[in-house]
Amino acid sequence: MPRELAALLARPPRQRSKLWEFGPNLHCSIIGTCLSTAELRQVFVKLGRKEAPGASEHDVHASAVLIAGRQHDGGKLLHKALDRRHRAAIAQFEKAKTLGEVRALWQAALERGDVPGAYWAALTHPATDEALIREIFAEVHMLSHLVGAANRADIRRLRRLEAERADLDARLARQGEQLRKAVAARDAALRELEARVELPAPPPAPTGDDGSAAELKSRLARCEMRRERVEAALIEARGALAAERDARHAAEEREALLREELEAIEASFADTPEADAAPRAGRTFLYVGGKPARVNHLRDLAARAGAGFLYHDGGIEDRSGLLPGLVSRADAVLFPVDCISHTAMLQVKRACRQAEKPFVPLRGSGLAPFCAALKDPALTRDAG
Repeated sequence: MPRELAALLARPPRQRSKLWEFGPNLHCSIIGTCLSTAELRQVFVKLGRKEAPGASEHDVHASAVLIAGRQHDGGKLLHKALDRRHRAAIAQFEKAKTLGEVRALWQAALERGDVPGAYWAALTHPATDEALIREIFAEVHMLSHLVGAANRADIRRLRRLEAERADLDARLARQGEQLRKAVAARDAALRELEARVELPAPPPAPTGDDGSAAELKSRLARCEMRRERVEAALIEARGALAAERDARHAAEEREALLREELEAIEASFADTPEADAAPRAGRTFLYVGGKPARVNHLRDLAARAGAGFLYHDGGIEDRSGLLPGLVSRADAVLFPVDCISHTAMLQVKRACRQAEKPFVPLRGSGLAPFCAALKDPALTRDAG
């Protein structure tokens, strides 16, 4: 890049580099790293490009790279958009006065994952030389490969979670329908019972005949038998109503639990997980039992939440004697009640009580209960 270096040296001292002064290879990297497609479309709208709103992302990117080297044909607008987008990073890098200070700020930003703003600020800094430009460009170039591979893995995990979410939605719909049918059946039973419960007609006034007393006694006996039947039916109906209320309450609790698990799955793939993961940073969870095929997925979810992950299969292949040591290393222990032996569950509870560590039984071995447990405030707050 000798021509670019000569252009940089020809400028007055202590001035930031301009976008159009870099080569096309850097234009592609800068545009793709430091500006979003929406911001690029806004630039093209200002340039009067009517095709910008409907163009594909690739076409928008390619057009931006093409005009980046033309100062008076879009280069200035792109430069202003970059400065406006990354003004905070530029202000931070302005504190650097030497090449070493610029490199140190860039390395710190790279470790934090704050690449776009630092990339633009470092490339355009007055103290940046050609060697540092090549070094920064190479690091961003390789980082793009790593990010692409990670994104592909995230997409695969997201598709699996979307399938589980669809299953949860279907189950919620089925349970809601069952609940509506149960309520309708209960109401119908109550109406039928009310129709059956009729007060007996009052006995006729005595007439003085000899058979009047016997008739009255017979009527009274029949009324008493009918009253007993009505009371028995009423007791049965009350019992059925109580059972229905219990079933409805259990269904509502299960629906709320499934909703919480669904929200936990969605939160685990939010665009900005750092704020949510902060309370879990440094926490370590031990997972006992479950299905070995899902262990890697559980470990990935814990890592995305900023938590450590330990695993023990409950004694199938791992020695059960290892459990107390693993419990002592963990901040909390999780185990799925549908996929753990009774012996292993008792051993986990005993070890947790001895080590004074919390343990959480999960309703199942799927990913959703694990996601919900990771967001449990009782487990994510700081120890002590």
